[in-house]
Amino acid sequence: MTPKVDLQGRRILLGVSGSIAAYKACDVARLFIKAGAEVQVVMTPAAERFVSPLTFEALTRRPVLTESTESWSGPLNHIDVGKWAEAFIIAPATANTLNKLSKGIADNLLLQSALAYAGPLLVAPAANTQMLRSHYTEGSLKMLKVNDVTVIEPAEKLLACGDEGSGALAEPLEIFYQGARALLRDPFWQDRKAVVTGGGTREAIDPVRYIGNRSSGKMADALATALWLRGADVCYLRTVANEGLPQKVYTIDVESAEEMGEYLVDCIRVAKKGVMSKPSMNNPNPVGMVQKTPYLFMAAAVSDYRPRFPQEGKLKKNTLGETWTLELVRNPDLLASLDKSGIVSVAFKAETDSEAGRENARKLLEEKGVDAVCYNHVGEGKGFGKDENAVTFITADEETELHTAPKSELAFSILEQAKRLAADE
Repeated sequence: MTPKVDLQGRRILLGVSGSIAAYKACDVARLFIKAGAEVQVVMTPAAERFVSPLTFEALTRRPVLTESTESWSGPLNHIDVGKWAEAFIIAPATANTLNKLSKGIADNLLLQSALAYAGPLLVAPAANTQMLRSHYTEGSLKMLKVNDVTVIEPAEKLLACGDEGSGALAEPLEIFYQGARALLRDPFWQDRKAVVTGGGTREAIDPVRYIGNRSSGKMADALATALWLRGADVCYLRTVANEGLPQKVYTIDVESAEEMGEYLVDCIRVAKKGVMSKPSMNNPNPVGMVQKTPYLFMAAAVSDYRPRFPQEGKLKKNTLGETWTLELVRNPDLLASLDKSGIVSVAFKAETDSEAGRENARKLLEEKGVDAVCYNHVGEGKGFGKDENAVTFITADEETELHTAPKSELAFSILEQAKRLAADE
């Protein structure tokens, strides 16, 4: 699938080393190109044995930097490509490349380009399991992480060598997301805890049937993705598992309003504790917990009612008869009952009444004690299940119209509005 992330005009340097997984780098390049980015490829001689530079030139519309094409009469050399790039991704990165990179060895163009590069560097290992488990390689990976290099963890599967275990190159989509995060990271959201809820809750009638609603969870998916791409530490409570979410977004699958409420209390409690800062070359002695005001984006459509007597076995229609009355009881109001002190809270309100809907949304500010409300009128091709939406961002002081756009874009606009709500902006 094509991720819905706008990287128009951004510049990626893609390094390809000599692994059987080199062909997957073509998919990585394609994903960045489709997102609007410019991609410059640099290849080792070993990589050329697996994939022709011509393949990458056809995908990127740029000449590939190799031992035979490097030129000092123009920008195609290991110094200038680093000055041009905003992020450098080595995918696949062989064990040989990882070990040399960690020790500053630069005996090919890819390693020379990496040594001369001063921006965000990401590596996606791909090697035999034992080669990665070697204490030499493990030590190299630890050193790279200390030096602020992002390691995109390999997958566990049947490898090309016939062994089964960790060592397969991460999926191209995940490599894309990690690279996009390096480009889109925002100091405001960096290391900030954010809790997102999404989808419609399901209240069990019996093991087969439930009471639910039409919420697709797409807006919440877009918010969780945008927050993670901006650098936030995201906890996402969802009732619908849609495809395409970055693997590093921490998700908790829930069903009922009661289950969501239990996890929500725990997630908010953890969010208020802050984020543990990590040692690095730029910060060798971290102070400990980095405390930024956490955020709650309550985008889930929580059912107002649930069956009073959910059944353990499947109900049969011949037992129920021609008519069936289902007794319902009201669910607790999760958003109103949560302890929202010390956290910025943004509620979502969908209304079908175009006249009273806006006023109903504004009432949530006091009734639920939230800092802002994202109001949208459901209908006219917008809302549940659609890829586009339009919302009004409402606070006590103003209303801002965020006009119709893909939900992936709208999520970033919502985050820009939400930034103004934090005291530590």
